[in-house]
Amino acid sequence: MNLEEYAAKQHVLLPAAVLIPRGIVCRTPEEASAAVAGIGPSVIKAQVPTGKRGKSGGIKMADKPEEGAAAAREILGMTIGGSRVERVLVEERCPIERELYAAVLIDVASRSPLVLFSTEGGMDIEEVADKKPDAIRRHIVDVARGFGAPDAAALLGGLDLGPAADAVGDVLVKLYRVFCEKDAELVEINPLAILRGGKVVALDCKFVLDDASTARQPELVKVASVPEMTSLEERGAAHGLRFIQLDGNVGVLANGAGLTMTTMDVIDHFGGRPANFLEIGGEAYTKAEVALDLVLSNPGVKSLVVNFCGAFARTDVMADGVVRAWETLKPKVPAFFTIHGTGADEAVKLVRARLGIEPYDLMEDAVKAAVEAAQ
Repeated sequence: MNLEEYAAKQHVLLPAAVLIPRGIVCRTPEEASAAVAGIGPSVIKAQVPTGKRGKSGGIKMADKPEEGAAAAREILGMTIGGSRVERVLVEERCPIERELYAAVLIDVASRSPLVLFSTEGGMDIEEVADKKPDAIRRHIVDVARGFGAPDAAALLGGLDLGPAADAVGDVLVKLYRVFCEKDAELVEINPLAILRGGKVVALDCKFVLDDASTARQPELVKVASVPEMTSLEERGAAHGLRFIQLDGNVGVLANGAGLTMTTMDVIDHFGGRPANFLEIGGEAYTKAEVALDLVLSNPGVKSLVVNFCGAFARTDVMADGVVRAWETLKPKVPAFFTIHGTGADEAVKLVRARLGIEPYDLMEDAVKAAVEAAQ
């Protein structure tokens, strides 16, 4: 769950005492004009839960109220990263001396929080990592110890940040605290600016909330961006299913998010294109008919992979749900099953007897056949 810049600044950084520029959220050119009149020279920024707004024309400068209105008129209604711009942030223009980068996220390899810092702020961090990997400093956090001022000082050592070094370190400590307290997957400031006069100010902020923590963070949920959904995604959400529609031609039905994503990766590996993400693990197997109908209602689907792997969950129970759904919906696309784990022998016999389909022993073979059938 993503927060747009204005929401991340107001509801995450400001309560943590991280300095942010003065800004006003506007929904019309007239509001933007009035905001520039009150603030003075401003930056007009599209508010969408995605990056690369500048490259898309979603960030413009305005010195006068009429320039603010004109900029807002151009930006409002744009589509950036699949999101329509409904509002802009009119923010005071700051006298920047240096642009830095700071973030906290989860390091997959160590399964620990990771604090990132770079003096190459204002750029895409992926580009910095590719061209100047040594320009990014990393600190893997021992969660039992936390991340404090001495850790920040060590991370920033030798970077010649001058009098601003302590203030930058303080921001890093606050970011880590926010990351933990707000159940974040990512909190990022790019750029973190050192201004003339020495102030350290967050000129942007990206915040991603762990979806599993929404019940613990109701205030953030209220201001989070509502993802735009296709009609099929809306139908899935109405039935309590996490369905993501893609533009591929191989449908996917698997139990568990990890197995589903693995199946999608294997489809891609063999030159195919997955048409969706949808997992029916846990109690979701009881919604097999709805799930199967969602996958097959995607007009691009030319074949289907059904991949079940049971541990505590029994694959024969899941297969029974899919078989019943298949008999009801009577789909025409070819389907390729692969079943392993608890109840696999019973599940294979069920699919063979009721659908006349022989499941594959190896997932790779089932996926390869589905990719070929979709060509």
